[in-house]
Amino acid sequence: MGGRLKKFGGICSAIAASVMLFPAVAQADSLIENVNGMTLDSEGRVIRFVAMLVDDAGRVKQLLDRNDKRPRDVDFQFDGKGRTLIPGFFDAHGHVMDTGFSALTLDLSGSETLADALARIERYAADNPGKPWIIGTGWNQETWGLGRFPNAAELDAVIPDRPVYLSRVDGHAAWVNGTAMKAAGISSASRSPRGGTIEKAGGKPTGIFVDAAMKLFEAAIPAPRPVERDLALAKAQDMLLANGVTAIADMGTTMQDWQSFRRAGDKGQLKIRIISYAADIDNMIAIAGPSPSPWLYEDRLKLAGVKLYLDGALGSRGALLKQPYADKPGESGLAMLGSAQLKNKMSRAAMDGFQTAVHAIGDKANDEILSAVEELQITYKGDRRWRVEHAQIIDPADLSRFAATGTIASMQPVHQTSDRLMAEARLGPDRLHGAYAWKSLADSGARLAFGTDVPVESPNPFAGLAAALTREDADGQPFGGWMPAERLSRAQAWQAYTSGAAYAAFSEDRLGTLEPGKRADFLIVDQDVMLATPAQIRQMQVLQTWIAGKPVFVRK
Repeated sequence: MGGRLKKFGGICSAIAASVMLFPAVAQADSLIENVNGMTLDSEGRVIRFVAMLVDDAGRVKQLLDRNDKRPRDVDFQFDGKGRTLIPGFFDAHGHVMDTGFSALTLDLSGSETLADALARIERYAADNPGKPWIIGTGWNQETWGLGRFPNAAELDAVIPDRPVYLSRVDGHAAWVNGTAMKAAGISSASRSPRGGTIEKAGGKPTGIFVDAAMKLFEAAIPAPRPVERDLALAKAQDMLLANGVTAIADMGTTMQDWQSFRRAGDKGQLKIRIISYAADIDNMIAIAGPSPSPWLYEDRLKLAGVKLYLDGALGSRGALLKQPYADKPGESGLAMLGSAQLKNKMSRAAMDGFQTAVHAIGDKANDEILSAVEELQITYKGDRRWRVEHAQIIDPADLSRFAATGTIASMQPVHQTSDRLMAEARLGPDRLHGAYAWKSLADSGARLAFGTDVPVESPNPFAGLAAALTREDADGQPFGGWMPAERLSRAQAWQAYTSGAAYAAFSEDRLGTLEPGKRADFLIVDQDVMLATPAQIRQMQVLQTWIAGKPVFVRK
């Protein structure tokens, strides 16, 4: 997700809840027993166990089967009552602070029509008369069946006197009213910046700002205060842990985000594990300086690399395509960076050992990043683990280049079920063969890492796991799956959400599986993930979430 403004007006006056801190005490081993335990090993094979010994540092010490002798001297015992225990999910691509902010502002993700969205906006404004700006997210003209973007006049009809700024569900477009444009100094004379579009009609801005054009509002929208940022982080952690996410790659970390993570870590309030990829080179240098940060707070935080944007998204026609859009022949997408700019930024990161993760959705953008990797790997040797974030539309001729260059395809299965009808409209039937091509990439030898792109999609990884197995949505559509040849096996999909995501973040030595020596981050769930049907997987519930051998979420 890109381009989402991390500002909003006056979420709260103070954080009402306080967190009680306890001094650390020495612990002996803990025994988690009477479980239907399962994990994948480094080869992707399923290992089953009935008990797990965790050392006092929160690492797995031993996996035990029914015939293994149980240790006598343990400090703590937990009876799983025969329930299923699996590794915590590692979300390979999400946005932590945006997740919290989205939950604390206007959410339009459930709106079914334009009229429904406008009613929600009007109601939210009435319920929050003190907010200087109405900030929200989640609108999607495709689900409304609108056939066009909404416009400022429609917002003005319900909120004429306060500025309104609403991010599209993918974070690649903003819908604003006339008051917001006036506050940002936008007029008919305003020009689209590089990598962005100010949508106009009759020479006047319509109220839609795509990709880089969204930044025109940054100076006008009130910045959240540190206390509001901390509240957003706490909310995001609660949401992620309740959905079984124990580690997440935060794509686009700013200095302000990093400071929130550090404040939580200093106070003992950072529960989830966050591997950060800085928002472009300036934030990378400001946060980490000359090299990636070390692991902090007992492996709960690390700045690993940099996130770059090469193109936009399909929904706003910003994804960079080799051929024009089928439903808008005059457009082929937006290039956020030129070829030389991309390579210069990647080189700047690589020379100091930072990993690069590049947003590329369209087939031309994927071609560009693969060409850049092919050139740069001549200079930058060793295990670089170049990442392509999303990799949604790939020219079939380019699929094998991922494995050939060791480039990781960091993908989000639920995007396929959410976007399939739009992808058909944007590309036409003859250009879909490299779309969301998980199986083709895996068969070619490429590494997959799966995530949710939260808050663009739900933080629930089980929905993505089910989609990867079936290529059907929550309603079972289309029956038999969309381009079913790209379905993955159960083990392949599960691996991409756990050890594959850990590998993509250089974290496989400590996260991603429950092999001895790794962190004891695990879930107690209500069904056997290897035996449940895809429909049952989609409905699975996390009963408990444990990090480093300690419970951090228990469903009531």
